Amino acid sequence: MVSAVVVVLAIAAVLAVVKPGPVKGWLAFGDQVPTAAPVATATADPMPSPVLQGVGSDAPVPTEAGVRAAIAPLLKAKGLGSSVHVSVLDARSGQPLFQQNADAPATPASTTKLLTATTVLAARGPAYRLTTRVVAGSRPGEVVLIGGGDPTMAVNAKGQFPGAARLDRLAALVKTALGGVKPTKVVIDTSLYQGEQTAKGWSPGMISPEGQVALIQPLMTNAGRITPVHHEVGADPRYRDPALAAGQAFAKLLGAPTGTVTRGKAPAPAAGATGTAPGAELGKVQSPPLVQILDWMLQQSDNVLAEAMGRQVALAAGRTASFDDTSEAMIAKLNDLGLRGDEADLYDASGLSKHDGISPTLLTSLLALAAGGTHPELSGLFGGLPVAGWSGTLAGRFVSPAPNKVGQGVVRAKTGSLSGVSTMSGELVTRDGRLLVFAVMADQTPATDPARHAIDRVVAKLTECGC
Repeated sequence: MVSAVVVVLAIAAVLAVVKPGPVKGWLAFGDQVPTAAPVATATADPMPSPVLQGVGSDAPVPTEAGVRAAIAPLLKAKGLGSSVHVSVLDARSGQPLFQQNADAPATPASTTKLLTATTVLAARGPAYRLTTRVVAGSRPGEVVLIGGGDPTMAVNAKGQFPGAARLDRLAALVKTALGGVKPTKVVIDTSLYQGEQTAKGWSPGMISPEGQVALIQPLMTNAGRITPVHHEVGADPRYRDPALAAGQAFAKLLGAPTGTVTRGKAPAPAAGATGTAPGAELGKVQSPPLVQILDWMLQQSDNVLAEAMGRQVALAAGRTASFDDTSEAMIAKLNDLGLRGDEADLYDASGLSKHDGISPTLLTSLLALAAGGTHPELSGLFGGLPVAGWSGTLAGRFVSPAPNKVGQGVVRAKTGSLSGVSTMSGELVTRDGRLLVFAVMADQTPATDPARHAIDRVVAKLTECGC
């Protein structure tokens, strides 16, 4: 049973959000990072319209019979196919309002990222930062760039993620630390991660040219992207070897030959090693807080960020940062939180694997727990969820057919799509002002667009519920 204080953080997740402009502008895609404070204009801006309505603590709870009457017929839509799994909970009480195959795992696609966000917030906390370091190599002029698992690092000011650590700033620190020693060679240390660099169940085309994900390495820039711009439509090409590309960019910034970049292991520093002695630290940069990285991961559904965040769960547990240990660590952390980790079968942290399975009940229980106040560190999950008709992967959803539009600005959720799979899980506010959490998962769909429209209709109908 979820605590009665559920609305304390749930309200924070959905209240007082207005629409001053597109969220992707806030996230500074490409080089659109603000460089100065806004300047007042002579003409006052119009009042923005609310995006998410408020939640009343005394709003009536929909009845099970009412919810069933509202959405059960919609779940028979041809677009959803023959395998539809659904869970709807009242967020404040934890009372199940509708269940259909709710405890049976379904292919989750990117709704897996809800588990990733929750477990890394529980394991590391929202303020944790990832560190990229450089130490002196074993020979004069040799430097070792050590991957710390930060996928958001930029080469320079034109990065994908605002506030990211930057290689040009790290290079400046290293040059200063080297003094008169000329950098001659860059070695990249990627030993933080172990095992395969792609997960079981990933199609080969996901790396290139589709560009949905890169090889999972602990050293990269802009989540492995060749151009630091998030492409919402079409391919998003990534480097074939992101760590090597980062090492070459770093060598160029140092003035060292890019052709001499090699892989290796940082030398262990001798006791009291300073200056340019082998293993002595020459500089370091840190990522933004994890909660900010999770916002980007959820808004953009960035698969590389998700895999990097999952590995932090494994590392925090003292495990190796491999796909297998990451999956096991995430499930163990779900169990630690009192959730049914046995209702998740994970092969990755992004949801790209066709072998993944998560039950709708696990997703809604997770969302209710995050909103409940007993684990305040988990409340950071809600800030990154896309808003229907406004931001992220929901910006173009709840548009057609016309009845779906009622969900715009009222639904906040994570979507998931693979071939034959369409899913959505998040929160919404009913017509009476009651906060519900939901998961709708269809994993045998005939086509993508009809499945998405059908799921939107089910969720939109819940927002209309005065039942």
